[in-house]
Amino acid sequence: MKKNDPLELPVNRVAESGLMTINLEHFYPDAPFYKFDLKPFLFRELILKEKEFREAMKRFDWQVMQDHILLVTCSADAVIPLWAYMLIASHAQPYAKDIFLGDQPAYLDAYYHKCIAALPLDEYRDQRIVIKGCSEKPVPAGAYAALTHHLRPVARSIFFGEPCSTVPIYKANNILKG
Repeated sequence: MKKNDPLELPVNRVAESGLMTINLEHFYPDAPFYKFDLKPFLFRELILKEKEFREAMKRFDWQVMQDHILLVTCSADAVIPLWAYMLIASHAQPYAKDIFLGDQPAYLDAYYHKCIAALPLDEYRDQRIVIKGCSEKPVPAGAYAALTHHLRPVARSIFFGEPCSTVPIYKANNILKG
């Protein structure tokens, strides 16, 4: 066919580029979050009394967190004994999908680090990788750094953005200077 022939099919250069795209949004947990604040279970919002706390944990309806990610927090400035967290975990375990001591951003940071550490490096060896930058879900910034750190030893190159518009981050034998 001639150049500029209207019958010629357009070439998708992005598809032919050999880039492997990783969308961190795909790792986002699919379970809803349930925040469990210890403050209402404290005497004068300061002290945890063992007997009363144990009774309150027995009476609490743990089924409300069925298949949720349980985030255990304390909005009061109180010292909580470590066994209290263990007791909560013991009661919640049959219902909660996961249990974490901290807020949602801290959970997501730890969760993403765990997911990234489990990625098999062989799939990414000598690949040109684009880490997708736009997401509708709150992917923590630390996940991008952790993924770059994890993939750098094996990747041929790492980019940030979309395959059609990328920011170069790393190229084997050449750390790109900014």
